[in-house]
Amino acid sequence: MANVVVIGAQWGDEGKGKITDLLSKSADVVVRYQGGVNAGHTVVVNDQTFKLHLIPSGILYPDTECIIGSGTVIDPQTLIQELDQLEALQISTRNLMVSQTAHVTMPYHRLIDMAAEERRGSEKIGTTGRGIGPTYADKSERTGIRIQDLMDPERLRERLEWTINYKNAILEKLYDLPPLDAREVIADYMGYADRLRPHVVDASLKIYEAIRQRRNILFEGAQGTLLDLDHGTYPYVTSSNPVAGGACVGAGVGPTCIDRVIGVAKAYTTRVGEGPFPTEQTDEVGELLSSRGAEFGTTTGRKRRCGWFDAVIGRYAVRINGLDCLAITKLDVLDEVEEIKVCVAYEMDGKEVKEFPSSSQEFARCRPIYETKPGWKTSTSHCRNLEDLPQAALDYLKFLAELMEVPIAIVSLGADRDQTIIVEDPIHGPKRALLYPNGTPNPTE
Repeated sequence: MANVVVIGAQWGDEGKGKITDLLSKSADVVVRYQGGVNAGHTVVVNDQTFKLHLIPSGILYPDTECIIGSGTVIDPQTLIQELDQLEALQISTRNLMVSQTAHVTMPYHRLIDMAAEERRGSEKIGTTGRGIGPTYADKSERTGIRIQDLMDPERLRERLEWTINYKNAILEKLYDLPPLDAREVIADYMGYADRLRPHVVDASLKIYEAIRQRRNILFEGAQGTLLDLDHGTYPYVTSSNPVAGGACVGAGVGPTCIDRVIGVAKAYTTRVGEGPFPTEQTDEVGELLSSRGAEFGTTTGRKRRCGWFDAVIGRYAVRINGLDCLAITKLDVLDEVEEIKVCVAYEMDGKEVKEFPSSSQEFARCRPIYETKPGWKTSTSHCRNLEDLPQAALDYLKFLAELMEVPIAIVSLGADRDQTIIVEDPIHGPKRALLYPNGTPNPTE
């Protein structure tokens, strides 16, 4: 039995959906613990693409239970659309459970989100406009609507009549927008409640029962470490805690229940939206990474900014999350690159910096210090074992593992489920490690 947290070790979009899908095969339960429809997972199985925003990737396995935890914020309309899409593809959703204490994204959240971002002008933070920040804000202000409120029509009507009147004043007076019709909103959300009712549970209790039964549980985060509200590149962050510690709060379990934490990182670096990005490449290298990596957001379709691998933020992700292994994705994107650069430290104000600065102002002044590695100039997408990789590709992976001082457990070489090298199964225990933290070489050599 193992309870494993999967987190993004960069700015999100690292390919967590595919890694979660792979690990879900060994998991009995998959729990999504934070974020909302601003996140997106793309999973490709037998040339069929599934784009998921709220439902955990484990839904593609018929016997895997999937739980949307209390730490998420749920847009019922989008969730129902996902349910409909999966069922139209003959994917059963009977094992999906939704926490009764998860908060609900309302129409006024989306309107306020978009209007506030527009007002920021040059100070935009790059929000998706899906209402996530305002939903979490209402949660913190204790004025939010929870899934359990949807299940009680009288309570829902009572809560929303007051709340919509209050939000209408903000929409009209602050943003010069037309007011919402409270009766229409209430009617819509009562309809959503009827559809979701069979899925609503006490999620923390369900997870606790699974732990007592010694079942394998996979905790799935959205976004990535550098977008964490407390530990990311604030203010260019999300509104929740994608880091591993957020799994305990968002799922409703204690830290002693977590056995392992696996971080997912691309073989290069990307980010969406605003904010500092020291290794960003705006030249032909950036275009190559973007085109070969199909770097467009699952949720918004926005083009991702691309750059070289940043080991400084990699080491930071190891520290903040307590990572004990890594999954490196999109190694194949580098197949055509002649020389590959890796940022090993920063230069800031004339000094070398090896640790990630907590100040975004300082981070914006950081310039990358690179080490250059040779490319392999041959396709890796067909590789299924470490021995199949070109020596330069294997050396590159070892270099990354040495820099971050954690072993690499999984290497992804394409979007499809089978385009993967499983060095070690984080759920069923180690088979062998590509590189040990103390620098010991791969024992197969």
